[in-house]
Amino acid sequence: MIKELKFLFFILISILFLFFTLKFYFSDTNKKISYRSILNLSNNLEEYKKNLPILKSDTENIIEFIENEKNLNKKTFNFWNLVNDNNK
Repeated sequence: MIKELKFLFFILISILFLFFTLKFYFSDTNKKISYRSILNLSNNLEEYKKNLPILKSDTENIIEFIENEKNLNKKTFNFWNLVNDNNK
């Protein structure tokens, strides 16, 4: 008998919790509050966007192509030669 009452109590509490949660979630006051906060955030973003400075791009013509034939002083390394040189 006690098990059934506990189970009934648990079901009743669960249903009431779900009912009141959904009632608050779909209420007009909650919708008004959420819309106001979204509108407030949107307005703040618009104000910040207006005050942002626009920087001039300074990245034009900064990449130079270097041909391998021009770079004559480049050393060639082999991995095994490096390992053998360190062991000596």
